[in-house]
Amino acid sequence: MDELTYILQEDLNKDFVSAVLSNPRDKAQGAKVKVRPVRQKGRLMFQIEMFRNNQAFHENLDAARAADRIAEYMGNFRQMQLESGTELYTVLVSKKGKVTIKKKQNASSTPVKTLSHNRKKRYILEEGVEVPFLIDLGVMTKEGKIINARFDKFRQINRFLEFIEDVLPQLPKEREITVLDFGCGKSYLTFAMYYYLHELKGYDIRIIGLDLKEEVIRHCSELAVKYGYEKLTFMKGNIADYTGGSQVDLVVTLHACDTATDYALAKAIEWDARVILSVPCCQHELNGQIERAKKCGDERLLALEPVIKYGILKERMAALLTDGLRAQYLERAGYHVQVLEFIDMEHTPKNILIRAVKSGNASGSRRAGESIAVCEEFFHVMPTLGRLSDR
Repeated sequence: MDELTYILQEDLNKDFVSAVLSNPRDKAQGAKVKVRPVRQKGRLMFQIEMFRNNQAFHENLDAARAADRIAEYMGNFRQMQLESGTELYTVLVSKKGKVTIKKKQNASSTPVKTLSHNRKKRYILEEGVEVPFLIDLGVMTKEGKIINARFDKFRQINRFLEFIEDVLPQLPKEREITVLDFGCGKSYLTFAMYYYLHELKGYDIRIIGLDLKEEVIRHCSELAVKYGYEKLTFMKGNIADYTGGSQVDLVVTLHACDTATDYALAKAIEWDARVILSVPCCQHELNGQIERAKKCGDERLLALEPVIKYGILKERMAALLTDGLRAQYLERAGYHVQVLEFIDMEHTPKNILIRAVKSGNASGSRRAGESIAVCEEFFHVMPTLGRLSDR
C-alpha cells in the first residue's frame, strides 16, 4: 500500500477531483466510498462518504488524515477510481493483497496548479484568535499568541477537536446533546469541546466533567461560570460509582488510569452512547494476569517467551492486548471501532485513541465475540471491561 499512500498524499490538493472505492470484500464494513473536495471556512477539506447498511456516513478531513482514511478503507475494497486535474488512476487490490496501480493522463480536465506542500498548518482553534479558556489555562496570551512551552498542548486540543469534527454527523442537532467526560482533570479538552460545539457550531449541548480532585473541580466550575457556559458542569466523583444520566450521546475518557477506562467504556455501552472517544492510560491489569499465567508454567505461552521474558516488552504487549480487547468488546456491543493515533509518538507514548460509533452490525458483533473468547483463553486473561460487560 506504500505506493497508494504516496499517490494519495500527492494528489489530495486543489488538483483533486474525486475518488470512488468499490467492490468490497465485506459489505457489512461498507458497500462503497466516495471522496470529494469541499471548503470549510476557507479550508480545503475532503468529504469521505461511506455507504453501509443503506446508510451514508460522512467525514470531512484534511489532506493528511483523508489519505490515511482512504488507505485504511482500501483494506476492504478491491478497486478505486481516482481523478485529479491531470491524471486518472485505477487501483486494483487482489485477494492476496497485491496492489496494482494504472495511471493515464486526464484529457477531459484542465490542469490546476496544486497547493504548496509547505503550506502552513491550519487549526480549528487558530493562533491569533483570542480564546478565553486557553488564556486562563495558560496555553495562550491575551494577544492570542500560543505560549511556546504549551504549543504541544495547543496541538493536542486541536487534534482532539478534529476527532469531534469527524463524528458531527452522528450527533443530533434538533435536541440537546449530552456529553460525559470521565476523568476530565484540568479540562483543557472539556472546555474546548463546549467552545467548539456550542460557540462555533451552534449545538445545544450539555457537558458534565467528572474527576476525583476537588480543587480541580472547583477551579473548572469557576471558569465555566466566568465564561457563561451554563450547560458545562463539573462534579467530583469516581467513574465506577457514577449513576447519573440515562441518555448520553457522547462519552469521552482521556487518560483515565488503568481500569477506570474500562468502567467508563462499560457505562457508555450501558447508555447506548452514539459515540465514544477514549484515550487509555496505564494499562497494568493484564500485565499482572499474564505474569501469573507465566508463573503457572502454561506451555501455550512459550511461543511468547521472547516477549514476556522481558518486563518492558511484556508491559507494552499487555497494553496493546488491553486496548485491542477493549476495541473488540465495543464491536461486540454493536459499535464500529477504529484505533487511531491521537498525537505524534514523539510527544507521548500514550497516544492511542479508540473511536467507537454505534452501528448495530450484528455480524461484526458475532465475530468480535468469537475473537474475544479465543484471545482471552490463550492469554489466560479477563479484563475488567469483560467482567462488567458480561454481568
